[in-house]
Amino acid sequence: MRKIYYWSPCLGKVGTIKSTLNSAYSLKKFDFNNNKVVIINSCGEWDSYKSEIKNNNVEIEDLGFKYFKFLPVKGVIQSRISYAIIFLLSFFPLISLIKKNKPDFIIAHLITSLPLFLNSILKDKFKCILRISGYPKLHFVRKTFWQVFSKKIFKITCPTQELFKQMINNGFQKEKLFFLPDAIIDIKKVLKYKNSSIKKKNDKKYILSVGRLTKQKNYPYLINEIANFFKLNNSYDLYIVGDGEEKIKLEKQIKSLNMENRIFILGYSNEVYSYMRNASFLILASLWEEVGFVIVEAAVNNLFVFSSDCPNGPKEFLSDGKAGILFRTNVRDELKNKLINFNVNDYLNSKILAKKNSIKYTKFRHYLKLQEVLSN
Repeated sequence: MRKIYYWSPCLGKVGTIKSTLNSAYSLKKFDFNNNKVVIINSCGEWDSYKSEIKNNNVEIEDLGFKYFKFLPVKGVIQSRISYAIIFLLSFFPLISLIKKNKPDFIIAHLITSLPLFLNSILKDKFKCILRISGYPKLHFVRKTFWQVFSKKIFKITCPTQELFKQMINNGFQKEKLFFLPDAIIDIKKVLKYKNSSIKKKNDKKYILSVGRLTKQKNYPYLINEIANFFKLNNSYDLYIVGDGEEKIKLEKQIKSLNMENRIFILGYSNEVYSYMRNASFLILASLWEEVGFVIVEAAVNNLFVFSSDCPNGPKEFLSDGKAGILFRTNVRDELKNKLINFNVNDYLNSKILAKKNSIKYTKFRHYLKLQEVLSN
């Protein structure tokens, strides 16, 4: 029996949470070798998921004192301070856990420097798998750190082929790199929401956008482009499903554009698939994405996708525009003009291709690829 531990101290409701949980669940669900799968709870960040984790037969291991609720999480500087605190306060408890439980693998999603460093100094060896997500800025310090410890890294997994190539171009060993799509799609959940409905604001059709209200998601650009489009088209509203630190700023922007009755920020929701099933199409305006969980989920729910051409994943998932519509990031009137010229009947084959592309992001496909990583 292999002991597989996940190290992923998430500060907010980010895609890494779903990535970590679904990866762990897929290992436990499809592996018949009865592997021990554990999520390390560094400071209480996984407390609200404990019931769900245990219901999926995955274990959770507390490191000690629960200080998660005291950590600053909003803003770049604040989050960096929180990560530093977690690193320092988890150092010795994580050493103790490794010596006591002797994991065979630690899959590191966030604050990866800690398990990488411990892997190089401890006699109780474990195989460290570095999971690189999003759009990592390979600045000198990070790049140097990873390369110094690269000999000790067992494997490096990337969620997109573009990121895979980027890592090779930056001097990382190709034999240690694996393309590992995230476990995004749960087929049972897709079927559950197949005939779902929602209560709309009015009788109009709506465009959907989903994601945290952060700088990365680039909502100011989306709102401006949609407002200009709405001046020419009265058929749609915009529903934004998500919450975050830019909410007040975005509400002020909507009000200044006199769009309070056309653009609605709905907050966080567990019923995203219901919104997808009833929307006309989805727009992702991000500045960067690892693949873009929402465009994968939209595709599997038969929802047409507009996406910015940001790095690292949307272009790849949408087959360079064959499986959806790509628009240039932050180019004025670019999205508006794409919307003006859009006719859904011209893109039926695109929807089929996008749905086909989404299949590689199921839990089962992730499990099969992860087994290759663990076995090589």
